[in-house]
Amino acid sequence: MRLAIATCAALPEGDEDTPALVAELAALGHRAEAVRWDGPARWDDYDLVLVRSTWDYSTRLAEFLAWADSVPRLENRAEVLRWNTDKRYLRDLGAAGVPVVPTLWDPVELPEWPDYVIKPAVSAGARDTARWSAEEAAPAAEHLARLRAEGQTVMVQPYLDAVDTAGETALIFFDGEFSHAVRKAPILTAGAGVQPMIADEKDAREQITPRAPSKAELALAAQILAAAPKDLLYARIDLIPGPDGSPVLLELELTEPSLFLHHAPTATPHLAQALTRRT
Repeated sequence: MRLAIATCAALPEGDEDTPALVAELAALGHRAEAVRWDGPARWDDYDLVLVRSTWDYSTRLAEFLAWADSVPRLENRAEVLRWNTDKRYLRDLGAAGVPVVPTLWDPVELPEWPDYVIKPAVSAGARDTARWSAEEAAPAAEHLARLRAEGQTVMVQPYLDAVDTAGETALIFFDGEFSHAVRKAPILTAGAGVQPMIADEKDAREQITPRAPSKAELALAAQILAAAPKDLLYARIDLIPGPDGSPVLLELELTEPSLFLHHAPTATPHLAQALTRRT
């Protein structure tokens, strides 16, 4: 198999997991290489194209989705990317009974919450995302107004205190099978304002440690996958404890999530085997 690992201009060699994945695939007799998604590659020369560190997609969404439609063998599939690159997919999952973080969509006024997060529905790496407190109404209103003026769908969510203590639990699945999980420490700080995303620093801004998910988190992840598009090569499910302690969905990452392969010894072989089964 000849495999392209799609990346972006800021990371021409791929993310930090790419070398180990290339080596693991080579041991299985396959040839893999990092390739810019917006470069001059002939995509039909590859048996499979794996979407990985295409972290500039959110500022070039129409171009990115047109590229995805043009690739003959893409994982995850183009129609999955089209659904997942706009966080309004949370409304679909909520309608299917999945407990999600409460969200106000395109509000005109700010909520009366002690702390909240404002972000666009199309974003990656916390781009144009900020945590605000009730005392920061003026800059928060400016943030909200700017996103609306740019024509973006705006999301406002309560900042759940458990982020600061328990953190997020990211559960990673390959071919529908649980692989591993990590704890993601908080990256949003009240008073810090809107932080720009820098593509090649996406992982550097996160504090990641291995974590064993709870039975409740695994059960919710199974519910989410049952409501999501089928036949996913990979999925990352980001959960956080809600006000009553039960997990709720923050994001379902099916496009270009960090998979944190180096945090679990079996993760890279697991993904390589899943890719092999796709040929």
